[in-house]
Amino acid sequence: MKQYKRNIKVPKEWDRNGLPGWCYKSPSLLNLEIDNVFLNHWQIICHVSDVKDRGDFITFDFCNERVLVLRDQQNKVQAFNNVCRHRGSRVIADEKGKCKALVCPFHGWVYNLDGSLRGPSKPSSFPKMDKRKFGLTKLELEIWNGLVFVRFQKGPQPSIQKLMEPFSKEISYYKIDKMLPSSGIWTEMSQVNWKSVRDVDNEGYHVPMAHPSLQDLYGETYFDEPFVDGVSRSQGIFTRKKARKWSVRNYKNISQPVINLPKNLQKAWNYYGIFPNAVIALTPETMQFYQEFPISTNTSLLRGAAYRYKNENRQQRVARKLCYRIDRDTIEEDIQLTVWSNEAMSSKAFEGFYLSDLEYGLKTHHDHLRKLLPIINQKTKPEENEISKINSKMLIKNKK
Repeated sequence: MKQYKRNIKVPKEWDRNGLPGWCYKSPSLLNLEIDNVFLNHWQIICHVSDVKDRGDFITFDFCNERVLVLRDQQNKVQAFNNVCRHRGSRVIADEKGKCKALVCPFHGWVYNLDGSLRGPSKPSSFPKMDKRKFGLTKLELEIWNGLVFVRFQKGPQPSIQKLMEPFSKEISYYKIDKMLPSSGIWTEMSQVNWKSVRDVDNEGYHVPMAHPSLQDLYGETYFDEPFVDGVSRSQGIFTRKKARKWSVRNYKNISQPVINLPKNLQKAWNYYGIFPNAVIALTPETMQFYQEFPISTNTSLLRGAAYRYKNENRQQRVARKLCYRIDRDTIEEDIQLTVWSNEAMSSKAFEGFYLSDLEYGLKTHHDHLRKLLPIINQKTKPEENEISKINSKMLIKNKK
């Protein structure tokens, strides 16, 4: 397998400023982010085990678009716009379920599981139709290690397989393609800009102060690798330190070696960041993904799911549940940090970021955004109605 060398060293001299505060409050910038950061980048929708049988489906709405992922009659996982070709209604209204055909709840148009139109209701009320022209619109889909990714538009990213190649060998040991859901897909609203969520998650400088459970679990062993070519990696190794929290104390005692994992992963939690908004987290017992999507400049949808080994024993199951408890505590702590950080973006007293070497991962995420949206390099906010125009001119200039 090809070996990858990533330049993850923090430079001696680097710009320690983050994004200016106006970038977290601008509706015009948010519209550019939706088109140039979210809809044209890969997004995790589910795992193949979430749609394990023919007719199983998952739906998800984000950034004004609607996704339908299902397993068709030929046992193939497919993705479509959840938009009826008649009047644009949702074809499937439920978030999850099973069906033999797709029946639009508005006027009763019927689609086969492969997205082809079976027929409209009251067909005599229409002129002769070429049904081939009225099938559901397919979305670009890629399955990688069992995770189902989609994107609405072609963008700057390569395939997920290519994107994740630097970590493919390490991740392959976990056999996540064979895992099963351990809980349903969860969502939660947070009253912050989506970038404030990323800003907290992309650095571990805050761990010793803000996350007592993680500090007990892996303490000073934790490190972040920056974003390079759209992906990042972080890792913490269990310490022998006596834990203050019972969940961590018992987790360390119960977590047992997993046959398929090499020694360096037996006592490790790994996190793989995928630009712009997703993380795949791997522990000896479980795999999780989590992500966030913008609803408005000050509201984000948090979303995630967790998966387990098919043949886990009782001890692994208990360790997994303790792992979830630790992670849930961490999520709640991070949500509070994102609120405080996001509040500062509207404060006249806030003079901008001044980043530590331990926050270089945050800086590299910002750099990826700057490449796509050079307008955010401007410290002073432009007029709202000029933001899109200025950004287009800057992109053209940068290409010359």
